[in-house]
Amino acid sequence: MVEWKITEGLTDYDEAVAFMEARAAAIAAGEAGELIWLVEHPPLYTAGTSSKPADLVDADRFPVYETKRGGQYTYHGPGQRVVYVMLDVGARGRDVRAFVKQMENWVIATLDQFNVTGEIRDGRVGVWVVRDDKPLSVTGQKAEDKIAAIGVRLRKWVSFHGISINVDPDLDHFTGIVPCGIIEHGVTSLVDLGLPVTMEDLDVALKATFDTVFEGAPAA
Repeated sequence: MVEWKITEGLTDYDEAVAFMEARAAAIAAGEAGELIWLVEHPPLYTAGTSSKPADLVDADRFPVYETKRGGQYTYHGPGQRVVYVMLDVGARGRDVRAFVKQMENWVIATLDQFNVTGEIRDGRVGVWVVRDDKPLSVTGQKAEDKIAAIGVRLRKWVSFHGISINVDPDLDHFTGIVPCGIIEHGVTSLVDLGLPVTMEDLDVALKATFDTVFEGAPAA
């Protein structure tokens, strides 16, 4: 069985990374089970392996953490659910692309619990929502905002880092970076979309949809 852990309050980022690395090593060694860890962080920016210095617009606004997960700059802060995914990808097929697709589908299935249609876009990492309530672009396209970011790292076929979903963060905090290197689109949250969703509501939806996407624990 996959263990679920929810940490109340704000979790220090360095402590979170140390915990994930230790747990991933224990999973790889067969000394611990898989874990989904749900946290919130104080306001901070993280730089993935593909981050570009120019995308850090305001380096003095919040602490910036270099991280070895995939992706570019992201923001974490209160009102955003960070989902750390420590799963044995080696026992789940050893297919990194399929695993990332499962993570995307998990976010989409979770958003669907609130009648929000999440979508994937080629060349744009994360999960997006079409904004019918915003003006069309100069090219006549509907506006699209990012609601969830995905960045994962594997060590000995065990994943860590994971997903961040915007429930009700301060969206102005995203202006200190170019989120995931994308300047043409904005950022949204469940509350920004007009939904009175709480962190607890999201956690229930994440747990309810997990098995439908990941098909439970890996085969022995």
